[in-house]
Amino acid sequence: MAALVLAFVVVLSTQHRSASSSEISRPLRVLDKPLVILISSDGFRWGYQWKVPTPNIDRLISNGTEAFPGMIPVYPSVTFPNHYSIATGLYPAWHGIVANYFRDPVRSSNETFFMGNLNAKWWIGEPIWETVVKNGLEAAVYFWPGSQVVRKSWPCRPEICPSYNKSVPFEVRVDAVLGYLDLPQRPSFIGLYFEEPDEEGHQVGPDAPQISAAITRVDSMIGRLLEGLEKRNILEEVTIIMVGDHGMVGTCDKKLIFLEDLERWIQIPKEWVDSTSPVLAITPPLDVDAKVVVEKMKQGLASGSVANGEFLQVYLKEDLPSRLHYSSSERIQPIIGMVEEGYKVELTRPRKTHTECGGAHGYDNLLVSMRTIFIGHGPQFARGKKVPSFVNVEVYNVIATILGINGTSNNGTTAFPQSILLSK
Repeated sequence: MAALVLAFVVVLSTQHRSASSSEISRPLRVLDKPLVILISSDGFRWGYQWKVPTPNIDRLISNGTEAFPGMIPVYPSVTFPNHYSIATGLYPAWHGIVANYFRDPVRSSNETFFMGNLNAKWWIGEPIWETVVKNGLEAAVYFWPGSQVVRKSWPCRPEICPSYNKSVPFEVRVDAVLGYLDLPQRPSFIGLYFEEPDEEGHQVGPDAPQISAAITRVDSMIGRLLEGLEKRNILEEVTIIMVGDHGMVGTCDKKLIFLEDLERWIQIPKEWVDSTSPVLAITPPLDVDAKVVVEKMKQGLASGSVANGEFLQVYLKEDLPSRLHYSSSERIQPIIGMVEEGYKVELTRPRKTHTECGGAHGYDNLLVSMRTIFIGHGPQFARGKKVPSFVNVEVYNVIATILGINGTSNNGTTAFPQSILLSK
């Protein structure tokens, strides 16, 4: 899928207020408990909001708090690890979804994780929708990676947790979320997911004019949501947080690294390789020393004889920069190659000449091109405020704090919500 984000957190007042004669002109509060709507727009790179007019997103920014310059994804900056980090407050090494696709590290097993795999054994940690239910509140999720995984506290009933269907129009998704607001037992948390602008970004890259239509479409869906909230007289009662999962960078056929060029030093059979780009992930057989493989690969890459070899850094996973938090899991392959921004790794040269210009993500999460958006709008967010960039594992605690519930242990910092939210 590669792809996933735009997230909205909608929080509502916890008290009814009766209208006295002095308050008769003020609208009565409609909601009697908090409500959070988390909306993901996959691949919404920070800065896209300036590429074309986005009046609805601009409305949220001008009346809310924005991470500037953008929110930092976890590494690898791909869809499923990041969506689940937002949902759990955990880095991939802790929540188990270390990539969009990976093999079970148990050598005797042929099992693989893929984006449609809903077996609970892969999904570690407690996502926010389960936390909400455990705190005695209702939750509903209309598409979000991991939301269909059935748990004891989260049965994923179809009426509030439909099966993922890419073909469902965005308008239908927004209308369904608005419909949740009309339920007798209104959810306190609602999740929603859009595939764009990620899918268009992969086809044409972040700088092509075609991406503009995808951005405009997402903005119009935000407008549709805001209009629905206004019709229900609850927009001013809510807090909205808008986020994405990762950014996007342009790629082309001149920025390729071929593993076959390393054959003078070492052969890397395709059976060893779980993924090539933007994260090169290699699992040698048990009788092959991974340290020796890394040393020989480094020799070849530094020789000057491997095209673009200087743009690939290879590590034993335990030697990766600690800031990545990407080593403390047996699911992470023993050898990880970090590819420089915009470059790609392939096993062999294609037999036929091909031209490929598009977009990719998954690179070092500190790159600005990998950053996405975070906008907080509502009573607990200051208007027109910019806050320094932060990693998306902090979002879980922000949601729990606004809802006033007890979250579970995670990799976020407990003090972070106080640094971004206004006092009640």
